[in-house]
Amino acid sequence: MVFNKILKLCFALVGALTGYTLVNVLVVYTGLWGIPKGFQTVAYIVISLAAAFLFYKIAEGLVDNLSKSIDGLQNTIQKMSSYELMVSTIGLIVGLIIANLITIPIVKMSIIGVPLAIIINILLGSFGIYLAIGKRNELIKDIFLGGSKTQYVDNGLKVVDTSVLIDGRIVDIIKSGFMHGQLIIPGSVLVELRHIADSEDPLKRSKGRRGLDILNIIQTELGFPVTIDNDGSGSDKEVDNEILDTAEKHKCKILTVDYNLNKVAGVRKLSVLNINDLANSVKPIALPGEKLSVHVIKEGKEDGQGVGYMEDGTMIVVEGGRQCIGETIECVVTSILQTSAGRMVFAKK
Repeated sequence: MVFNKILKLCFALVGALTGYTLVNVLVVYTGLWGIPKGFQTVAYIVISLAAAFLFYKIAEGLVDNLSKSIDGLQNTIQKMSSYELMVSTIGLIVGLIIANLITIPIVKMSIIGVPLAIIINILLGSFGIYLAIGKRNELIKDIFLGGSKTQYVDNGLKVVDTSVLIDGRIVDIIKSGFMHGQLIIPGSVLVELRHIADSEDPLKRSKGRRGLDILNIIQTELGFPVTIDNDGSGSDKEVDNEILDTAEKHKCKILTVDYNLNKVAGVRKLSVLNINDLANSVKPIALPGEKLSVHVIKEGKEDGQGVGYMEDGTMIVVEGGRQCIGETIECVVTSILQTSAGRMVFAKK
């Protein structure tokens, strides 16, 4: 990069000036003015070039490492949500303010005062960022107003369970722009997906590989922020328990299509985003009294019932439709049953 070369040349120039200054100091303070001018000139040139070369070599490693650090920092910042970036900035500012208050008497010390003050600023600034990130999910109300610790804020974080990745509809939701923030994948979810993908059952193996492919699409093709949380992956917890504990730790919502996990999360007062609920909410609504044309494909659980499906996959249970299996009949909607597991429409001939 051109910028890196310019920095290295600047270091070399500083080295040359340093070498020249060093020779000048030696000549002045050691009384070597009696040396012939030609030797003095050679000394100036040789030491200046040597210092320039030394500084250039130092700059090569320093600038390359600095560039890598800047690239890493840039990638980290890009993965951070606006909320996390704001909290980190506040932590840095608070840390620097405290550091400057502490270093007021230290900076006046001769020789070591300024370097020591710089080190303290770096340490406390970094500690401020670390502390702010660690507490980023606590509500401002909790800190300043003593609010309830069971309250949650939409911080954009969502814990994803295995069923969502296998289901795959999250890709379309992200593409539509309705998903924001950052996804958190507990380490145990990845372990479970790997076990499913390694299963001897072809159906399970296909589901596990689909889940891993969906995660790869979200990270690489869509570029959506994803964090892998391995804090509890080494424990003996069940996957669902780790998902619930992760949601409590980050004070965020759970993204799932698992009906049972949805119920358990409700018992623990955790907020849940169920993709099935989203899908049901955008399905066309069949109102009681509305006439439908249904192709009956099988018999129902109760005597005389026939079962068909709407174009969007909604099950229709038709009273008296058993004798019409294989036929398309007209029926009237009597009632609608909607749950997190899906929507059922009841009708009669």
